[in-house]
Amino acid sequence: MGHYVAFSDYWWDWGNLLFRWLHVIAAIAWIGGSFYFIALDNHLEPPKDPRDAERGIGGEAWEVHGGGFYRVEKFRVAPARLPERLHWFKWEAYTTWLSGFALFIAVYYSHASSYLVDKSVANLSSWEAIGLSVALLGIAWLVYDGLCRAFPNDEGVLAVLVFAFICLSAYASWRLFAPRAAFVQVGAMIGTMMVGNVFFVIIPAHWKLIRAKEAEREPDPRWNRAGKTRSVHNNYLTLPVVFAMLSNHFPFTYGHKNGWLALVALMAIGALTRHYFNLRHRGLNVWPILIVAAAGIVALAILLKP
Repeated sequence: MGHYVAFSDYWWDWGNLLFRWLHVIAAIAWIGGSFYFIALDNHLEPPKDPRDAERGIGGEAWEVHGGGFYRVEKFRVAPARLPERLHWFKWEAYTTWLSGFALFIAVYYSHASSYLVDKSVANLSSWEAIGLSVALLGIAWLVYDGLCRAFPNDEGVLAVLVFAFICLSAYASWRLFAPRAAFVQVGAMIGTMMVGNVFFVIIPAHWKLIRAKEAEREPDPRWNRAGKTRSVHNNYLTLPVVFAMLSNHFPFTYGHKNGWLALVALMAIGALTRHYFNLRHRGLNVWPILIVAAAGIVALAILLKP
């Protein structure tokens, strides 16, 4: 793709500004919701009133915020009767991905010869690079979802395999695209895995629960577990993907000859840090995790030093 695509650079700059702004705002809402609900789940305690347990409450939490007290209840499966109005948490995810892809077009695809292709890395045409980039987004979801379905009851093995796939994705992107674009490409692949969780698993699981209640059938608890599992996955992927999307501000990382290893290391440290806070919300202050994360940062800083 040439330097211009129907518009001048001035209008592509406006696309960059508006899509980036929208992308950041939507991402804040999505990540904030993920952090809040996982923390809420980890703070839940068994209901103290036996009558609450009898009506299906699995856990409750008291919170204070904005000058008021809140009592939050979570049903084990579903309430006896659905409320007239349900608040959904999906548009934040969809808007984040759509605005991110639009931003990818405005910056990297519209100026592929400048930002996506590096002839010293791979002798690709602009269209070849764009095609590979889009294909890798789809492959990311298919591989990740396939691993989740192949190992539904072994989160430890699944975590190792997903991390290995992210490492492979980082290396492949490093060998195909310009270094700066390679970092963002990996972030976009992880973001696609995350939005795929929402679109293909979490929201359909919610609809199964709702339709079962509307048909006066007992919902299957497996639907709850499927949605919760993928929500937890998204929670651990948030900090890695945030770094990838901000990485263009840190050229000393993608400018290193082994930049893909730096990317993988920083993503792993981000996920490890997220694990610390998830455990802390459950009342477990495993502070050595932060020591390991800090040591990892120091070691990486030394290795990257010119």
